[in-house]
Amino acid sequence: MSRPVGGFALVLHSHLPWLPHHGTWPVGEEWLYQAWAHSYLPVVDLLRLLADEGRRDVLTLGVTPVLAAQLDDPYALRGMHDWLGNWNLRAQYAAVRWQNSDARLRDVAAAEYRASAAALTEFEERWLHGFSPVLRPLVDGGVVELIGGPATHPFQPLLDPRVREFALRAGLADTALRIGHRPVGIWAPECGYAPGMETGYAAAGVGRFLVDGPALHGDTAFARTVGDSDVVCFGRDLDVTYRVWSPKAGYPGDPAYRDFHTYDHPSGLKPSRVTGRQVEPQDKKPYEAALAADAVERHARDFVDTVVRRLTDLRALHGRPGLVVAAYDTELYGHWWHEGPAWLEAVLRALPDAGVEVTTLRGAIEAGYVAGRVDLPASSWGSGKDWRVWDGAQVADLVDAGAALQRDLLDLVGTIPAAVGRDAVLDQAAREALLALSSDWAFMVTKDSAADYARRRAKVHGERYAELASLLRAGARDRAWARATELRDEDGLFGNLDARALRTNE
Repeated sequence: MSRPVGGFALVLHSHLPWLPHHGTWPVGEEWLYQAWAHSYLPVVDLLRLLADEGRRDVLTLGVTPVLAAQLDDPYALRGMHDWLGNWNLRAQYAAVRWQNSDARLRDVAAAEYRASAAALTEFEERWLHGFSPVLRPLVDGGVVELIGGPATHPFQPLLDPRVREFALRAGLADTALRIGHRPVGIWAPECGYAPGMETGYAAAGVGRFLVDGPALHGDTAFARTVGDSDVVCFGRDLDVTYRVWSPKAGYPGDPAYRDFHTYDHPSGLKPSRVTGRQVEPQDKKPYEAALAADAVERHARDFVDTVVRRLTDLRALHGRPGLVVAAYDTELYGHWWHEGPAWLEAVLRALPDAGVEVTTLRGAIEAGYVAGRVDLPASSWGSGKDWRVWDGAQVADLVDAGAALQRDLLDLVGTIPAAVGRDAVLDQAAREALLALSSDWAFMVTKDSAADYARRRAKVHGERYAELASLLRAGARDRAWARATELRDEDGLFGNLDARALRTNE
């Protein structure tokens, strides 16, 4: 094979906040099951297909510990099985409802029936024992590089360093228990970074992480060591990444693709195509799979051409092959963008034929796509590329509550004598605190996306923490134990979490 024009690393970030037992529709468990059915199942199926063809280092897959906990949770697994069966029934209902309607609607119902039946079979044959047994062979076989992160996806720059270390180590340890590999790389939640965080990463055994392109002033052609550490950062190449999805445009907005927002409410299916940005839902045209397939082919070709042009320019600029890192939420592929998995397969097959070396972050380092050191500024991948989404005026109350909660948690842990062994009540208090500190709540409030739900979730977990802390301080051990047991039935993720790691007096 001739020398590649350069390297391409696709990074997928799989994440949802903890949802089991916390509401169903429209936000809550429904969110989990939709993403599971329409993104996680088809993306894993594609990875297994490529693995069977002998492909390795296909992409870097980020799975947050809080999502992995849900995908392995018995309650969520039962709920998902029920949801898939219901999807199949809804498709059958739509077929009857539309039997005398436009032939395109009948095609939608038939396609939904086939897709739901296939998903149900796939789930029953491979997923009934959870995600970890499905993911582990892909990691062991080198098909994907698995990267992790802090336990509940908190915005790390706003954490006390001790809480930050606790959340990160807990997340890495949980992934190691599930998959048998402790991740060396992480997707820092929201790509949030504060100067000096690389020191904590190095201490926790993290060797590489993601930042957004502007943190590197757009110079994303190579990985770079951060500060005086050996920790390496990779920057998202926004010129390429935004071809797919940006705050303003991207492939999923093509008129031929399925419209995410337009429902047929009696069946719960989405029978329309985008049609046009200014077209009202009732005026959107029925979905046509053939039109969408043509758009997938066109957009895959455009993306590959964009990557090749970018790498050609980088090689001319630097005198050697460079790297493109394109990073997205996994949920874009299938959930938000119905045709996303098909586009993903087309791109991953076409890039090598175009002379591009498809690799992982680990593979990129091994291939030498590394340059010198860099001092990173405070940054994120949110609006403005700063921290405003998570510490702006709209969420000042959440920020203040989170800071107070952290101070109280550290004080509470410090009051427990060192001689005392592991305490299930204290562990549950720490669990509730971490759930209250999830970055999702501030994001949803700032973006006005189910903001009431987000505020309620932050409040509920904060109050649950405070209740347990109060009982512990009062010495009401029996009441504290009973209440912690009740709460663990709902918020029982991270069973190996040990709050003693937060102690500051040892």
